[in-house]
Amino acid sequence: MAPGRYRTKVALLALAGFAVLGGGVLLAFGLSIGLVLLLVAISPWLLLKLAKLIWIPIGFGWVLLRSLWVKFSPPDGHRLAAHEAPALWAEVEHLRVATGAPKLAGIVIDADLNAAAVSVPRALGLLGHRHYLLLGLPLMQLLDRSQFAAVVAHEFGHFGGGHGRFAGWIYHVRASWYRLLGALQAQEAWTSQLFVRFFNWYAPYFDAYSFVLARKQEYEADAAAARVAGPQAAGKALVRVNVGAARLDQEFWPGLQRASQTQPAPPALLYREMGEQLRVPASSDGDRLAQALARVPDFDDTHPTLAQRLAALGIDQVEMPEAQTGCAEELLGPLLPELERRFSDEWRERVEEDWQRGFRQHAQDRARLEALEAQPSRTPDEAVEHAGLVESLRPEMDALPVYQQALMLAPEHAFLHFRVGCLLLDRGDASGIGHLEKAMALDDGSSEAVLQRLDSFYRDTGDLAGRDRVADEWARMQARWSRIQQARNTLAANDEFLPHGLDASATEELRAALARLGGVGRAWLVRKRLPPGGETVPHHVMLVTLRGFVWNESAKLQQVVDALVLPGSVLVFVATHRRGIARRVRKVAGTPLYRRGWW
Repeated sequence: MAPGRYRTKVALLALAGFAVLGGGVLLAFGLSIGLVLLLVAISPWLLLKLAKLIWIPIGFGWVLLRSLWVKFSPPDGHRLAAHEAPALWAEVEHLRVATGAPKLAGIVIDADLNAAAVSVPRALGLLGHRHYLLLGLPLMQLLDRSQFAAVVAHEFGHFGGGHGRFAGWIYHVRASWYRLLGALQAQEAWTSQLFVRFFNWYAPYFDAYSFVLARKQEYEADAAAARVAGPQAAGKALVRVNVGAARLDQEFWPGLQRASQTQPAPPALLYREMGEQLRVPASSDGDRLAQALARVPDFDDTHPTLAQRLAALGIDQVEMPEAQTGCAEELLGPLLPELERRFSDEWRERVEEDWQRGFRQHAQDRARLEALEAQPSRTPDEAVEHAGLVESLRPEMDALPVYQQALMLAPEHAFLHFRVGCLLLDRGDASGIGHLEKAMALDDGSSEAVLQRLDSFYRDTGDLAGRDRVADEWARMQARWSRIQQARNTLAANDEFLPHGLDASATEELRAALARLGGVGRAWLVRKRLPPGGETVPHHVMLVTLRGFVWNESAKLQQVVDALVLPGSVLVFVATHRRGIARRVRKVAGTPLYRRGWW
């Protein structure tokens, strides 16, 4: 397809989304205007008599407009005040002017090793966007001044400065549709759902159709970085960020996890430690760089690979990152220790409870491992437990032979097949595929983890046919989960009900909960048969009769759901408009589980 024609089609497809949003509202209000004009043309007296009809489409339009009035918030993090970090403000403004990017609504610093151009839509994007530059503190701790400038210039390239304004607009639109879809899905208004169905189809379709332009936009953003900061600085920034991110994932965070086993409390200044470690090269960085350079292009990733981006910058020789001082201290000044302390405090507050729980659990696991190894022999279940503890507590030890030995005692254990499969694939051994497929066949609950691991292996090995098989299986799994979820959320005439199967103590607790809640006259409980794959988590259905005056029936039924403690999920309903289903529930349940005053 010719480039100009392709860009025109992408633009028209982008405008189609706005047309649906604006068209829905205009249609509703237009009906009212049209009705007024029609009645005036026929008879002004008729207009007076039928005035109430005019308000029906107006009311619908107002409800529709409110459902679409989605508020998009700026990115989370520390938003720089005008008096804070003047050196950073000056540097960013210099780079903004150099790239021709629009003015910023603010600079936000967060705790990730990343940077982003964030555009917040005004009125769903119909009135433009507010632009924010999101900078990660670890990124500023890692990169020197020139490399940091290259990253910022790249992000400004996404705002569409200079000749890239069309690509920048498409970049914003791609992100906006998914943000809008997520916001609409979170709403419960039925008018919102009118648009959810459309954008469930439209957003992925627009994403796929504009994929070529999105990947081209990444190259244009890299070109902006090279033009402003130089290709060498842009290339070094790419290398350092790729290696640094891999080091955090493979070394820093796993090391912190291991520390939680021996230290009773999390570190006080995590983000200062992170910055210090990132600046000093590690002996394993060469392997990480080699893996990043060898990565195969991903068909669904708009970002080109590291090797492709370096080649586009004209960099043939890639050097290992050397020790250097990051630009955080220079650009942030006295704000740097404040941010390190703030982000560390926020992280510690999030993890402290789990950290201490893990510390206690580690001591128990260590004692259990010693007890298992002191036994002359182990049962199949003990062999499974022993293998898991060895992998968890002895990371320096090769866990694969331990798992394989346990598999000889428990050949139908899903967890053993999963771990053996993962460990084999980690070594590049394709025989792990069979073990993962066996794990999925034995335990449907492992399907998501298995498919993710297989997809990662096929991607790394360039096996497109394998990725297609995973995608097909994922689609089937998603469809099956959707059917199961729909069965949990709805009642249908062909539903099959079974006795609830709860023991006496569980039913007694339910009676007590309903008695404490009040407002329930009688209650019948059954279990609903779910589609294949859903029976591992039971689903109960409760029919209730409500006593007294109930202002909001839906709210009362939700109170009943909240009061119940049941394994799995539960749906509570009244017989109104579902009398046939209610008769079948009463027939299967027999005597009511609860009757007011019945003890």
